[in-house]
Amino acid sequence: MTKYAVQPTMEERTFGEHELIVSKTDTIGHITYANDVFCRVALYKESDLIGKPHSVIRHPDMPRCVFKLLWDTIQRGEEIFAYVKNLASDGAYYWVLAHVTPSFDRAGKIVGYHSNRRCPERSAIARIEPVYRQLLAEEERYENRKEGMLAAAKTLANVLSQQSMAYDEYIFSLIQAA
Repeated sequence: MTKYAVQPTMEERTFGEHELIVSKTDTIGHITYANDVFCRVALYKESDLIGKPHSVIRHPDMPRCVFKLLWDTIQRGEEIFAYVKNLASDGAYYWVLAHVTPSFDRAGKIVGYHSNRRCPERSAIARIEPVYRQLLAEEERYENRKEGMLAAAKTLANVLSQQSMAYDEYIFSLIQAA
């Protein structure tokens, strides 16, 4: 029995290169806004998304350590770019290049997060998929999910070290190589 309510399929969904998937969340990741492109591509009604954890679209092929990196970064008040494979309500998947930023109130306190997602270049996906498979395999070696995530985070750090790049530099190198 799967831990995912939606069974992933091998069907890929895409969206236009000039379209943006936009969402906003509160500080714990519950969706407060989803644009029409998000709803159309993920096959959800806006009313079905509002108040739900953003992880409702998490695809099981995504390594948990990537989300840990994302959350650690935005909770520090910094922006991050990441390639993400998402899961639509019918089991189809769709890739995005996500740009996630914190939203601040007038006093400078983080009050939520904003994400714009673009359709990524196919060549960039072809380069990130093997890395994600490696990270996921490392996570799955451990019975304890947290230990697996931390081990995969070390693997990611080693990949970046071999490339002599920080995470953002690596993501941008995939964009530029596309």
